[in-house]
Amino acid sequence: MSRYVYLVRHGEQVDAEFGLPDGPLSERGRAQAVHLADRLSAIQFDAAYTSPLQRAIETASVVTERLGMPEAEPNALLMDCIPAGPTPDMPSVFEPFYGSISEEQLVAGEAQMADATAEWLAPSRDDRHDLLITHNFVIAWFVREVFGASAWRWLGINQAHCGLTIIRVRTTKPPVLLTHNDLGHLPPALRTGLPEGQPV
Repeated sequence: MSRYVYLVRHGEQVDAEFGLPDGPLSERGRAQAVHLADRLSAIQFDAAYTSPLQRAIETASVVTERLGMPEAEPNALLMDCIPAGPTPDMPSVFEPFYGSISEEQLVAGEAQMADATAEWLAPSRDDRHDLLITHNFVIAWFVREVFGASAWRWLGINQAHCGLTIIRVRTTKPPVLLTHNDLGHLPPALRTGLPEGQPV
């Protein structure tokens, strides 16, 4: 039996470029969610979960309505967070990133991600498909977890708006990454959210 976890970063939000912490989807963000839903239309999901932040809830609402399934359940384990702090083996190039992040944020993020991976990377007794609408750093941590990489390796793993990452969780073997940040369902004009200069 296998559990399939579909991880999706929320769509583009209004005025995201001005650093607002949360907000509604932009017109482009809603279009991204529609294309994502069409990409997922052949999958029979057992459940959908979303971060409680507005941009994620609105993305989830577009997707679940278009797929004709119940609304996604908000879950605090999918909130945007800092998954882990600096470690001795972390390259120094990443040190400036942590300059404005408090110890409380790091402790909370580490605890959240421990619980999130325990929740959704646990094997299922039956074949199961779970849709998770969340945030860039959360998805990066899941990918790092699947590879069993050093804690700092979530840094630099990036997910575009409404990019699709799929993890297969097996009963007796380690989980495997089937695809990461797949953008095949998005026209080039809708491929947003990656660092400048990174190919889309």
